[in-house]
Amino acid sequence: MSAKILCACANGSGTSLMMQLTVERVAKELGMDVSTVHHCALAEGTSTAKNYDIVMFPRNFENMFKSVEDSGKVICIPLRNVMSDKEIREKLVETGADKKFAK
Repeated sequence: MSAKILCACANGSGTSLMMQLTVERVAKELGMDVSTVHHCALAEGTSTAKNYDIVMFPRNFENMFKSVEDSGKVICIPLRNVMSDKEIREKLVETGADKKFAK
């Protein structure tokens, strides 16, 4: 099963694009089967998050994804440093996403 990953930030341009590039690199290193990595603004992210397997966003917006996380259907990953390979790798492993979406 391949993963659909969403990267959301405040405006959906710079930060989420950098997060997307980092997520793509780390997922590849972990051997994850990823079909889509999409970046967007928070408004789009909160309304479409349920259509993804994994949603990543800056930690200060964690409350905006609470209902999605509570559904238990989407892996929500708040990040301190959205461009940190190390943090993203740790979170994907910690949540089991690396194994769930392994090639």
